[in-house]
Amino acid sequence: MAFISGIRRFLRDSSVASPILRSQFTIRLSSTLTSPKLFVSGLSRQTTDAKLEEAFTPFGQLLEAKVITDRATGRSKGFAFVTYSTIEEAEKAKEGMNAKFLDGWVIFVDPAKPREPRPPPQSQPQSSETGFTVNKTIGWCG
Repeated sequence: MAFISGIRRFLRDSSVASPILRSQFTIRLSSTLTSPKLFVSGLSRQTTDAKLEEAFTPFGQLLEAKVITDRATGRSKGFAFVTYSTIEEAEKAKEGMNAKFLDGWVIFVDPAKPREPRPPPQSQPQSSETGFTVNKTIGWCG
């Protein structure tokens, strides 16, 4: 217990530790967006594009509000992308909607990352004249 209070005292009173802690704190607060596109996670399965657009419209001019859905079921995957006309509007929306409730769920708003390139598709297994696919597995499992 004395050890922990000594560390607290050092961090509070030290002239070296305070500027370091302050600089790290200001770096976290001054994170600016580089694009007007936001990633919204933690969405309810009942959240639609219209509800998302309604929630994010007060912060500026929306270009797009798209809930990402599963191709097979058509249900929401629980995340979405929101695009504003300017970075300033996106910054206001991020500050205003992060950790807020939407459709009974707490949502999180972060800057959207650029899409990573997909690897090229793998070649299809070759079939023989009889219609069977050739299995190139070596070894025996059984």
